Amino acid sequence: MAEITINSAVRANLQTLQGTAKLMEQTQNRLATGLKVSSALDNPQSYFTAAGLTARATDMSALLDSMSLGVQTLKAADEGIKSIQKLVDQAKSVANQALQADATVTTLSKTSEVAAIAGSAGARTVTFQIGTGSAVSVAFGTASYATAASSAAAIESELADLVTAGGTLAGLTVTRTGGDLSFEVASGEDLTIAGAAAATGAAGFGIATSGTEGQNGETLTEARSTYATDYNNLRAQIDQLSKDASFNGINLLAGDSLSVQFNEGSTSKLDITGVTYDSAGLGITETTFDDIESDVALLNTATSTLRKQSSTFGANLSVVQNRQDFTKNMISVLEGGAGNLTLADTNEEAANLLALQTRQSLAQTSLSLANQSEQSVLNLIR
Repeated sequence: MAEITINSAVRANLQTLQGTAKLMEQTQNRLATGLKVSSALDNPQSYFTAAGLTARATDMSALLDSMSLGVQTLKAADEGIKSIQKLVDQAKSVANQALQADATVTTLSKTSEVAAIAGSAGARTVTFQIGTGSAVSVAFGTASYATAASSAAAIESELADLVTAGGTLAGLTVTRTGGDLSFEVASGEDLTIAGAAAATGAAGFGIATSGTEGQNGETLTEARSTYATDYNNLRAQIDQLSKDASFNGINLLAGDSLSVQFNEGSTSKLDITGVTYDSAGLGITETTFDDIESDVALLNTATSTLRKQSSTFGANLSVVQNRQDFTKNMISVLEGGAGNLTLADTNEEAANLLALQTRQSLAQTSLSLANQSEQSVLNLIR
């Protein structure tokens, strides 16, 4: 306002008060917001540099979430491998138990009967069949067996060569006590004896069986069948477990792969190739335990495969966790750098405000004194 004239002392004090008021407004704003640079008008270079650092920190925070998912996916796969290994160990234990199983000997005791084989009636034939093997016929010529003991002795004599190691009835053991015959099949297979009556006497000297006898025995395959069922059930559990080892829709044990990004430009990453670790993928086949040693060898190979893959996943997990820690630290550095450029020192600003308040008070007092000199002139005019 050019039409109003003030002396130099008043003007100087006025300018001081205006400057102080502006500084107080700036200081109060910094205390209220906590920022010394809140817009590009405050300091363009610091403002835009801090904005760039903050933007990168935000991008890396999004990557940090992705890394966390990657860590959990690898942990899920590792837990899956550990559980599958336990099932493999259980299967190996079942196989070793089956290896200890033995066949139960089939036993059949019979008492021979007297028989007379007349020439006109033809030879008497008795057949012996072990399990599902071919029946072996034993022919007896014309003779008269007046006692049970003589009948049993004749049968024992005819079978002597047949039950040797290279005989057609190998595995059959015949023991005679008087007229009694005891037949044993070490393999546990059923023993069937048949014969037709000729002349006088019962069929097959009375030792013929009706149908199959000796079922008290148990073959090695039958003895191992329960163990084989348990083994195959464990194999099925491996299949199910491998399908359940997924996290967030990714299953590294079912052939899925995982790519973990480490920077915002996608130029740094870790590609993790999945595996198929069901029973077929591990080479564990269904079995009847006909060859337990081969089954155990397959389990040992599966164990070696699982351990190698566990080591691989462990190394991948270590890499991702290391990058995760690095990213966290980088975010802290970026945010710290942005803060150094824009954040206000509240202690310093509080001290500044106190000083400005004192300066304002002094300026107001000085202005009052300057006005008093003009008022003295006014009093003289009056």
